Amino acid sequence: MHEREKLEKIAKLIRYFIISSTTTAGSGHPTSSLSATDLMTALFFGGFFRFDPDHPEHPNNDRLIFSKGHASPLYYALWTAAGKLREGDLSSMRKFGSSLEGHPTSTFKYTEAATGSLGQGLSVGVGMALNAKYIDKVSYRTYVLLGDSEMAEGSQWEAIQIAAHYKLNNLIGIIDVNRLGQRGETMYGHNLEAYKKRITPFGWKTIVIDGHSFPEILNAYEKASKVKNKPVMIVARTIKGQGVSFLEDKGGWHGKVMNRDESEKGLRELGTLDTSIRGEITRPKDLRPHTTTLGKSTGLFYLADKPVATRRAYGNALVRIFPEHPEMVVLDAEVSNSTYSELFREKYPERFFEMYIAEQNMVGAALGLSRRGKIPFVSTFAAFFSRAFDQIRMSQYSDANIKFAGSHAGVSIGEDGPSQMGLEDIAIFRAVLNSVVLYPSDALSTEKLVEEAARHHGIVYIRTTRKDTPILYQNDEEFPIGGSKILRKSDDDRVTVIGAGITLHEALSAYEELKKEGVFIRVIDLYSIKPIDKETVKEAAQSTKAVVIVEDHFAEGGIGEAVRSALGSFAVPLYSLAVRRMPMSGKPGELLDYEEISKNAIIKTIKDLV
Repeated sequence: MHEREKLEKIAKLIRYFIISSTTTAGSGHPTSSLSATDLMTALFFGGFFRFDPDHPEHPNNDRLIFSKGHASPLYYALWTAAGKLREGDLSSMRKFGSSLEGHPTSTFKYTEAATGSLGQGLSVGVGMALNAKYIDKVSYRTYVLLGDSEMAEGSQWEAIQIAAHYKLNNLIGIIDVNRLGQRGETMYGHNLEAYKKRITPFGWKTIVIDGHSFPEILNAYEKASKVKNKPVMIVARTIKGQGVSFLEDKGGWHGKVMNRDESEKGLRELGTLDTSIRGEITRPKDLRPHTTTLGKSTGLFYLADKPVATRRAYGNALVRIFPEHPEMVVLDAEVSNSTYSELFREKYPERFFEMYIAEQNMVGAALGLSRRGKIPFVSTFAAFFSRAFDQIRMSQYSDANIKFAGSHAGVSIGEDGPSQMGLEDIAIFRAVLNSVVLYPSDALSTEKLVEEAARHHGIVYIRTTRKDTPILYQNDEEFPIGGSKILRKSDDDRVTVIGAGITLHEALSAYEELKKEGVFIRVIDLYSIKPIDKETVKEAAQSTKAVVIVEDHFAEGGIGEAVRSALGSFAVPLYSLAVRRMPMSGKPGELLDYEEISKNAIIKTIKDLV
């Protein structure tokens, strides 16, 4: 059988799977799937996509990301046409407990990354392409299917810029320009030149084609495979609902399925089907990742009488632990001289990627690296993770193993003012399912917690402080995730004060002042905010008359609410000192006093209580 004739037959079968599965499910996006069917059929079964379906973990498999995740009926139909799903399996799509979810997630073993929140797939592809070209040094390509609607997202253009900067010729984007979005025409409709004029100047090779012409599609993939030193974008004119006449290029069908009668009519239009035909996917070369042997980590050394900022200790820790965690890779958003990830860049430049002021793309790329087995450490100012929260949120659905480090947290940064103050970051990361939130108070605990983060599989957030803080701990101290430290304790303790980061030092200063007056307080370093050390918190609440939580963070979603949640229905007076006034520029001490989270505020609160 001629290659083109076979591809046309497979494409017809895939359309049949799309129509029947969405009608059975009673929901889904058949028209968005039908428009991209020919593009994906040619990629999968035209000899370009190299993948071993029996070993999806193979390190040299090409990667395919459906950034337009609502086209999942097409995605599942492709794997059915490849013989890796049975036609009967498609009847479970969108049903409770099925791995064939409404948008692809990692419950389906061939899914590279969970998608559905538009504008993220290309960034994930950037991470995978960086991994292939610069870290593993293997030949796999990363293909990303994009919708024309999502090209309005700023994160797409962040990804487009950085891909050209790193000359990712192994990254191939495919825009399914079907003209129609959810509520009507997209920004540029079928004006393919508008896309070409915008993408080409960024440094991409742009190929414009008819997305339903197999000769043009195959020729585009052939051209893309030969491009050197730049990424490729295939801009394909398609018809939404292609293959079913009463759906083609019609508005009002996005996210809408055919009823039984309409489905039968649509299937009749497809004509004679060969339901037994299956496509073959080309196998990859058996190339293995480049490996590096680095030896052992160095020891810790900090002078007890020399304060060190926890942000600097974070940078020191990255350098120190890399030999024992060679899968690490460090990304930073052009603030590495403030987050101190520059220390890692200076020592291991080949494993550091400058992602510039484009935090959404940085997090998306980190997910791509994580999905290829790397351990990304991602750093910027704590405040700026807020703009990438959607990418952070989506990464939890991809079994992500990413470590985030936010510096310049709280009003204690001082004169830079509120735009630079991370005051929502604890709440943001606490809200992510199964995340870990860590807040070290000195250099030694920072180093130990960075090491714990590297060992832990999952999403970890480490909050660091701008100003230098005294050393509190010894080198042999351990800081397990989920723990805490009791720094001051006696049988005469009247009140428990819980702090972390900068406020722990305020609490310790308050302890010294109060002790002179014969008032003793218990001081707890709650370095692990999530998971929280419930036992220590509850024991302290039982042993003292009240609990005061002091934090350099807004009250909503912060440490105070974490402690309240840990105590549950346990009856104890609980007082939260947090940032409750509009922040402003000033000296750190002035701002801590102004927000009533300083030593003075702690002393006043305790005196009022006792």
